[in-house]
Parts: sequence; C-alpha cells; structure tokens
Amino acid sequence: MTAYDALFQHAFTRVDPERAHHAAFRAIRSAGPALAARGTRVRREAEPVLAMGLTFAGPLGLAAGFDKNAQGVDALAALGFGHVEIGTVTGEPQPGNDRPRLFRLPADRAIVNRMGFNNDGAEVVARRLAARAARRAPGDHPVVLGVNIGKTKVVPEDGAVADYEKSAGLLAPFADYLVVNVSSPNTPGLRDLQAVERLEPLLAAVRRRADEATDGEGRRVPLLVKIAPDLSDDDVLAVADLALALRLDGVVATNTTIRRDGLASPSADVEACGAGGLSGAPLTTRSEEVLRLLRGRVGPDLCLVGVGGIGDAAQARARLEAGATLLQAYTGFVYGGPWWPARVQRALSETPTREATR
Repeated sequence: MTAYDALFQHAFTRVDPERAHHAAFRAIRSAGPALAARGTRVRREAEPVLAMGLTFAGPLGLAAGFDKNAQGVDALAALGFGHVEIGTVTGEPQPGNDRPRLFRLPADRAIVNRMGFNNDGAEVVARRLAARAARRAPGDHPVVLGVNIGKTKVVPEDGAVADYEKSAGLLAPFADYLVVNVSSPNTPGLRDLQAVERLEPLLAAVRRRADEATDGEGRRVPLLVKIAPDLSDDDVLAVADLALALRLDGVVATNTTIRRDGLASPSADVEACGAGGLSGAPLTTRSEEVLRLLRGRVGPDLCLVGVGGIGDAAQARARLEAGATLLQAYTGFVYGGPWWPARVQRALSETPTREATR
C-alpha cells in the first residue's frame, strides 16, 4: 500500500467525494507552477504519439469530467498527462443535478456520478481559454487540449443541434480537438442522440460550425464522438461506419455505464449511490470490447481513444494492444493519486507496444 492509498482509505473516504474533488483540484492548481518543470520532463521522457495531425507527448491523457471549466489545464499537464480534455461544456451555463451526486465504491475502485454537466457554459469557458492563450509565451509547447461539448439540459430536443453548434463556434478556436459527447447518462434524452439517424446531422452541423469558427486560422480542428459502453455491438459498428462516412477524426470509447452487475461492493452501498454513470475498474472488459469492435471495423488509421477502467500501466498497455491510439483516465487517477499519470506514462515509454502514428 502506498502512502496515497493509506491517505485515500483513511482520510479521503471520510470526506464527501465532491468536496474532496474540489479540494484536490485546488491543491493541484496551486502546485502547478512548482510542478511545471517536472511535468515537462515527464512528457519529454514519454513515447510521443502522432494522431489527427497533432503530436501528443505521451499516449495517456486526462478524460473529460475532472476539469469541466478549463481552470487547471496546465497544472494537470504538469502531473504528466500528455493531453487534457476539458468539459463537458454546454452551450448555456448550468448548475447540474442536485447534490449529493458523486459517490465512491472503493471495493470496486469505481465512482458513480450524476453530475449533470455542471459547468460555466461555453461563453465563460471560451473567455477563460482566450486568457490562457494570451498568457502563452512565444515558443511555448503547451499540452494538447481537447474540448468536450454536450447538450444543455433545458434545451429541447429540437434545439440540440443549435446548442452544440453554439459551443463549437465559441470553443473550436481554442481547441486542439473537439469531442461531441452524446453518451452521458445524466442528461435526459442525450443518449438517444447516439442513434445514427440523429447523430449524423448533429456531427455534420458541428463540423461545419467548427470549420467556420477557425476559417481564418488555416487549420482544421479534429472532431471526435464519445460513445457509451452500453451500446449494442451492432450499434457500435453503426457508429464506426458513420465515423468513416463523415470522415470523423476519431471515436472516444467509452463513457460511463448505467449497468451495475458483477460489482464487489455490498448491494446496499450500490443502491445508496442511486442513478448515474459508473466508471472505473468495472468498465475494463466492456470498454476494451468496444474498442476492439471499433478497430476491427474502421481499420488501422482512425484515431481511437481508449478510456474506461484503466487503472495501471498493464491495463493501459493492454488497451493500446487492443487498438487504442491514445488513452484517457479519470477514476484511475482518483484512486492512483497525483503521481499516477507520470508512473503510467513512464512505464508505457519503457515498453512501447507499437509505432504510434495514427
């Protein structure tokens, strides 16, 4: 047991998970300047990945959900992440669901959340990213920044496309890549957008708006879609076919699950968490299955981001061998501690699994 494991078990688990998250994030942001040199060194030691026309310092990045409002991108990068995906950001600001809305299942190294896309909204986040860009010194090579966008809860279904377009237009100029999130279980009706007949016009509209927003920059912002592990195999393959047909740049697989089978935690603890998305170790098998399905369908070139149930370097390596171009983690980071990303990144660089050229 590491010192962090002991601290997590005996101290953090006694604090409300959302309060603990905010306290830990404040500490990371405060320590960011002191960690900057260390983060640069870790990223230089990692195995670089060329994907979507971008150079990632290493395959492991931070999944959306930790930094919803772009408040600590560079501090998080200093811990060793090769990319940081912020969000989910919605067109309009919203408080999210009522508390409590974040729960731990330590016996499963899992988290249940029903946060509900709580965020400051696309306009505020865009201003924050503009300020970050203005602070950048000439010659800086900042971490690759992904921006994950979703639907505002109060926007009706027939306004969903316009809501995504608003976020894309405001945020694309500051994003190294964009992710359309249609797979969170915590916004009513959102997962219905994964149906191909609804997903196709949504992705096409976001693509057009992102291109318009960056027209004067001479660059094309890569666009990906994030899908749920609860899709049937046939639906996963349908999304793969759509990604190829629309010439998307990639797929993020996978989001959280609404399933609760096979957990080690007592049933009373699971029931106490209530509804929401389950993340962490229980997702490992299904997330890897979805990734293999996608890779088998799309061929070797499309960027696939493997996320869900990656808790250590061995699982990270297995996901790369299953066909992932890049990796992301959230729950593994929470349970592993602040030095976890650097450890995993370093281990992957010591035993590279393949030429990273997607």
